[in-house]
Amino acid sequence: MRFVIKHEIRGRLRIHLCRQPLTIHQADVLDQHLSALPGIQKVRIYDRTADVVILYTGEREQLTGTLQRLSLARLEKSVQVPADSGRQLNREYKEKLVQRLLARAAQKVLFPAPLRAACTLCRAAGYLVKGLRCLAKGQLQVEVLDATAISVSLLRRDFDTAGSIMFLLGIGELLEEWTHKKSVGDLARSMSLNINKVWLNVDGAQVLTAASRIVPGDQITVHMGNVIPFDGEVVSGEAMVNQAALTGESMPVKKEAGASVYAGTAVEEGEITFRVKSAAGDTRFERIVTMIEDSEKLKSTAEGQAANLADALVPWSLAGTALTWLLTRNANRAISILMVDFSCALKLAMPLAVLSAMREAGNHHITVKGGKYLEAVAEAETIVFDKTGTLTKACPVVAEVVAFGGQDPDEMLRLAACLEEHFPHSMAKAVVDEAVRRKLDHEEMHSKVDYIVAHGIASYVKDSSGEGAGKKATRVIIGSYHFVFEDEGCRIPDGDEALFEQLKPEYSHLYLAIGGILAAVICIQDPIRPEAAQVIRKLKELGIKKTVMMTGDSERTARAVAWQIGVDEYDSEVLPEDKAGFVEEEKRRGRKVIMIGDGINDSPALSASDAGIAISEGAAIAREIADITISENDLYQLIVLRTISSRLMARIQQNYRQVIGFNLGLILLGAFGVLQPAVSALLHNTSTLVISLKSMTNLLEEGEEA
Repeated sequence: MRFVIKHEIRGRLRIHLCRQPLTIHQADVLDQHLSALPGIQKVRIYDRTADVVILYTGEREQLTGTLQRLSLARLEKSVQVPADSGRQLNREYKEKLVQRLLARAAQKVLFPAPLRAACTLCRAAGYLVKGLRCLAKGQLQVEVLDATAISVSLLRRDFDTAGSIMFLLGIGELLEEWTHKKSVGDLARSMSLNINKVWLNVDGAQVLTAASRIVPGDQITVHMGNVIPFDGEVVSGEAMVNQAALTGESMPVKKEAGASVYAGTAVEEGEITFRVKSAAGDTRFERIVTMIEDSEKLKSTAEGQAANLADALVPWSLAGTALTWLLTRNANRAISILMVDFSCALKLAMPLAVLSAMREAGNHHITVKGGKYLEAVAEAETIVFDKTGTLTKACPVVAEVVAFGGQDPDEMLRLAACLEEHFPHSMAKAVVDEAVRRKLDHEEMHSKVDYIVAHGIASYVKDSSGEGAGKKATRVIIGSYHFVFEDEGCRIPDGDEALFEQLKPEYSHLYLAIGGILAAVICIQDPIRPEAAQVIRKLKELGIKKTVMMTGDSERTARAVAWQIGVDEYDSEVLPEDKAGFVEEEKRRGRKVIMIGDGINDSPALSASDAGIAISEGAAIAREIADITISENDLYQLIVLRTISSRLMARIQQNYRQVIGFNLGLILLGAFGVLQPAVSALLHNTSTLVISLKSMTNLLEEGEEA
């Protein structure tokens, strides 16, 4: 790739590509590829000028050498980018904004007064129609106030004031629309699927295949707890599918042969095989955008209050105008009040503040599915943590495999991995990864796998001692002590009791039983996240009054972890319904509750909480049900989330004070004749834009993480 270095300082390079301006697709491809390269911290593409700004670490010569070896034509064929990156949207609205500014300037400079007046009358017609429609519905809303202000200015033949009002209103509407669409688009992209592997049916067997290789007509099997990756039609199986991510409905829907399934929905119970209709991601993105725009989830209580207050103040503004005219008989004073209203700023600044906070959270790899969840995080008093994969590291490892009854440890690990690979949870991943590390490849040795939530996995394997077609199928289970020994009634092989008693207590244990007899115990080392204790202390400093850890692990393990991280309460050996029950009880006591988890068994509690937070590398269904998703890297993102949420609520309150205080001052100055109508209109609309633009700024300072 040929380029010229236009400017450089240490760690920053600006280059110009020796080619025509980039297309939107080329800019997206180059952005995605460069951002993924090691040592590159940030990339900014200027598609119109074919310029690229790169922030990097490492050697300059290495970076320039890499850039020289790139071929944009090859990248376009090999690099997959999202169907909608948002770049086209930004270009479109920048052009609209520039066009309006240039049109306004040209009109003021080039048009004679009669032509400017004619243009103003034509533009005013749209505002007048909106106002009349509101009146026809029996409503007094901000559209009526705008139409009245413009009409009075026109009746007084003050065309410049009317034009200024409409220009500022138009700019405000454009900025609101742009910010809203950009925030919704960013949110939709973060909620879009990120599935790399799927189970493809080939000649009656399930083969783990890259999602990018799937084409329409392929048959995919989705197991319990996983997300459906494509649109399609069920050909076999039966499942309860959670479609909340697309439809907003809370109850799962039954899917069986002949039913349609949609990308992004999650299988809560059962298992289905479906035929792929479309392997493209465009429809998924468009559906999410539609869902977000239509859903009340996007609205926080503060936004609703601002909108209601804005509409409620319209009659008072009209009444104040009439009263001022009756008392003073001065039209200028009355019109000065009419030029000022609280509605514009209230209706514009509050949603922009919320959407901008959601966008900022997304910049920190935190996906928030609605403004009301930021509000819930800001007001929360109780926070409930799952332990495994949440307070402990997301990548536990197998420390030891203890075999019983003369079984071979490697063979038992092979069998366990064969079962666990169907269910992506941190402990299951540890088993699968250890089998890979030991190079224990396997074919499917079992029949259908049943997942018993919060307990374990059950299936059947062929008894190798059988002959030919008469081989017997033996029940094999893997899971918790409670599941294996109490629910299933399995026993320890005779003579191995002492070995069982010697199991190290500092490890978590997965028990594998074949035919009702313990065959192995897989010891999982699940280190506590190094930041967990500090995060909990910081959350308390930020106003969280009660921290709770709930886990299905034993009392011994739970007590040790709780002591190390410093939670206020803990509960061990709990079931999914126990976690959800605790959340509901806290809510009945009048407390706002946050629940943080990563597994299928956390889903009921995530749904029950005021704000459910899932770890992005956890179970797919947990991510779908959760209201907020944070990355798996560390728990400090909870501090970032709490800080953004608290500062958002403080900004909203500040916006209230600024809007009401400033506009009330303008009304009083206008009523006493200090300000003329045109000045009142200019100051009012300018203040609205200033407050709105300030609401779009980041809540965290540059470089601040908490």
